[in-house]
Amino acid sequence: MSDLQGLMKEFEEYKARGLKLDLSRGKPSGDVLDLSNGMLDGLDTYLSEDGTDIRNYGVLAGLPECKRMFSDLLGVPAEQMILGGNSSLSHMYTVFGLLWNFGIGGSTPWVREANVKILCPVPGYDRHFALTEDFGAEMIPVPMTADGPDMNVVEKLAAEDASVKGIWCVPLYSNPEGVVYSEETVRRLARMKTADPHFRIFEDNAYGVHHIFEEHRVTNILTCAREAGNPDRVFYYFSTSKITFPGGGISLVTSSPANVKEVLAHIGKQTIGYDKITQMRTVKLFGGSADAIRAHMKNIAALLRPRFELVLKYLDSEFAENGIVRYRAPMGGYFVSIDVPDGCASRVVALAKEAGVVLTGAGATWPYGKDPRDSNIRIAPTYPTLGELDTTMRILCLCIRIAAAEKA
Repeated sequence: MSDLQGLMKEFEEYKARGLKLDLSRGKPSGDVLDLSNGMLDGLDTYLSEDGTDIRNYGVLAGLPECKRMFSDLLGVPAEQMILGGNSSLSHMYTVFGLLWNFGIGGSTPWVREANVKILCPVPGYDRHFALTEDFGAEMIPVPMTADGPDMNVVEKLAAEDASVKGIWCVPLYSNPEGVVYSEETVRRLARMKTADPHFRIFEDNAYGVHHIFEEHRVTNILTCAREAGNPDRVFYYFSTSKITFPGGGISLVTSSPANVKEVLAHIGKQTIGYDKITQMRTVKLFGGSADAIRAHMKNIAALLRPRFELVLKYLDSEFAENGIVRYRAPMGGYFVSIDVPDGCASRVVALAKEAGVVLTGAGATWPYGKDPRDSNIRIAPTYPTLGELDTTMRILCLCIRIAAAEKA
């Protein structure tokens, strides 16, 4: 029996088990969600610290005690925050739409431009790409390095082409590789010369407190942009969707005072106010303390760390010596990114599905869902139990070996 025949025999045995396992999305597991169940308890007041009745309309930018808690956590000014619903993606869509239809800070509405290009570090976050594509902007892939996006490429593209309007960034524990942007990368982004004077940085700090193995910090790009004379360049996003409940979280967007004033004026046409009851529930859960959030995240890390260690154990034991899979151990965040032999990612995903394991689609980490090398696969280990994850990793490694053997 050949090696491939032996692998296929093992594969058929897994298929016969009728498994239904899911590694496709970065969802928190039930034991992680249980840590926030205090949010489901009743409130002992319906008045904010400034006397606002949270049951009613008003306070468009968010409750002051909630904004102060996030200001202490993130190091961004409370008066420059707009709190929103459970998904920061909705804030991103709103701001992108405002830039597209109206312009911000005197910029020409992108809808009137002959061409709009957005720089997209790859591998990257598929929802950023889907949002950009929804508006019809052209996405330009930029390679990632161990320090963040390749700034030589970014600077060249932004300086030479006025149709390059912005860049997506996940600065701390990037999706999917878990990279931390270096201080040099952040400062170059903040100060670089751009052909379009209204170039924008969309900073999605989705994993800003998700320290899995050890705590890392990223340089504050809002401060860097202000010091570089580009205070309006950055729109910064954050949410509690992977801190408390995805179905009951809080998002925020912050930027320069001028940008925030203009964005808030438009948002005031969309809504009279966001969910202040969830804001108050979040304040109550953490006692209004950023330190309490940090302690909470350590408890989450204690639950997630074994899952990440299990994934890395399998990758190390199966592929560290033969080089079939290239991977970087993430510093934190929610994902593990691997590169299988060129031309094999789609086959691995298809094989895994046959065996009962749903993975993020091959190509999802690239604009338009098209990985030119068909090699990158994003692993999301946060949702399954350890037992389910162990079985999933056995199957995934088997599928990779099959695909590599077929190619060979």
